[in-house]
Amino acid sequence: MTTDPTMTRIGHGVELHHHQGQREAARALFAQIWDDIDGEQGDPLHVCVLAHSMADVQDDVRQELMWDLRALAAADLVTDERVAQAGVTLSVAGLYPSLHLNLSDCYRKLGDLIRAREHLQQARAGIGALGDDEYGRLIRGGLERLAEQLGEAI
Repeated sequence: MTTDPTMTRIGHGVELHHHQGQREAARALFAQIWDDIDGEQGDPLHVCVLAHSMADVQDDVRQELMWDLRALAAADLVTDERVAQAGVTLSVAGLYPSLHLNLSDCYRKLGDLIRAREHLQQARAGIGALGDDEYGRLIRGGLERLAEQLGEAI
């Protein structure tokens, strides 16, 4: 369980969206947190996780892509030490398969199959960083579905 108040707030937004179906409320909370952390100037861990979550509540795929790209850029600035300090059990390397999965799906939706396949390949390359837990199975399942949609061998 995280001890970082901002991560707790982001987690609440994720709960609103994924478990309570309150997409608009989640988007509003994420927007408020984004302002509170000074947007892209904020702590890279907060920027990464918040942008990754904000992407999930967008109605327009171009907005979703913009948020996913922000998340990926911020992930490159996050350290395992910072992740542990926030009480997050996942390593930084464990973030990348999900980030690339989401980017691949955005590019697929936009019809840019070359970029979609590139990000699918990057997601697969990082899959070893995931554990055999609920999160790992969720990401692996998403990669399998996306590979099928892109006509790629699993």
